[in-house]
Amino acid sequence: MATSPGLPARRAALRLLDAALRRGETLDQADYGAFKSHDGAGPPPPDRALARAIAGETLRWLADLDAAVDSATRQRLADDAKARAVLRLMLAQWLRLGTPPHAVIATGLPLLTGGPRRLAHGVFSTLVREQVALPPAPTLPPGVAGRWGERARAIAAGLAEPPPLDLTLRDPEETAAWAERLGGLSLAPGHVRLPRGTAVERLEGFAEGAWWVQDLAASLPARLLGAGEGRRALDLCAAPGGKALQLAAAGWRVTAVDASEARLARLRENGGRTGLEMEMITADMMEWEPEAPFDAVLLDAPCTATGTARRHPEVLHRIGERQIADMAELQAAMLARASRWVAPGGRLVYAVCSLEGAEGEAQAARVPLAPEPVTAAELPAGLAPTPEGWLRTDAGMLAEAGGLDGFFVARWRAN
Repeated sequence: MATSPGLPARRAALRLLDAALRRGETLDQADYGAFKSHDGAGPPPPDRALARAIAGETLRWLADLDAAVDSATRQRLADDAKARAVLRLMLAQWLRLGTPPHAVIATGLPLLTGGPRRLAHGVFSTLVREQVALPPAPTLPPGVAGRWGERARAIAAGLAEPPPLDLTLRDPEETAAWAERLGGLSLAPGHVRLPRGTAVERLEGFAEGAWWVQDLAASLPARLLGAGEGRRALDLCAAPGGKALQLAAAGWRVTAVDASEARLARLRENGGRTGLEMEMITADMMEWEPEAPFDAVLLDAPCTATGTARRHPEVLHRIGERQIADMAELQAAMLARASRWVAPGGRLVYAVCSLEGAEGEAQAARVPLAPEPVTAAELPAGLAPTPEGWLRTDAGMLAEAGGLDGFFVARWRAN
């Protein structure tokens, strides 16, 4: 029997959702299993993109979609009931992606059989008839809202939409020219922002390596090291490499260290495309030792990545206290090693794309070097350092211009 058009993408979206909520996987980790087929042929790119969009919007608005489902059922469906999962996907398509209800029904109900199919049809039809709507901002899971404190409401508002596309330019002096050529907005020297959905490889400047994709917040740690002027910089946990490219473009002689050869391959590709040279070393920084200290050390440490919830909404549901504690222990050990590799007078910058205090502020408080506070003059307009001289960004900042990923950044000088 022929498969209904659009059904493979919905089936893949259901697998992605299950992998994120039941197995705690990222959508990237779940990608292969969600799209594998018996004949070994992968899905066409539009199907893959649609499945990711459906799963992503479902995870972004999960609590509110569940509230809608619960409002139309006499007896609450179990959290792991397949009918609930399919209804989540159906509502996300209608309410977030603008899919007509008849198309949602035609591609959603085949995912179920028997009574659950009739139940899902009835619940969805009721909600369509009642014109149910989502709130202006996603409702955060209780544990997440508690951890993020007074900023939780603003952050939630910043998570309502997937992020725009940010580019970091190889030559910051050409910022105005590239913003005009690409029809984008610049929020800082060397930065251009474009609407989401832009096909990167088709953009002017891609082939000649004039820029690379990097969220504006992710570009701030390397900016805080300043101009290299031929001095040596160590980029730890460097892949996929945006910060290493920034440092090389700023005149540093870069040594990029990462434990994953596969992830370093992407840095090699971008280095070749941009013409920026650096030394790349595949090694675990907890076992590797440099031959001599460096004038600058940048540690963008492994973390829970809760600051990337705009583009990876699954982190809202898969990260909890255990994962945060595990990462904080690793970060403390990495910071202790990185602190020893800074030459006298050199700088250390520590960064994590996490909104958790245990991974940011708590780590910075124990570094045995002299703090070098971040200044407002070093940051894009609209951002300011904390009273301690650290930098904390989140999705609720610069909201009128499209927002930011969440980062914590701190800087020190070696004596």
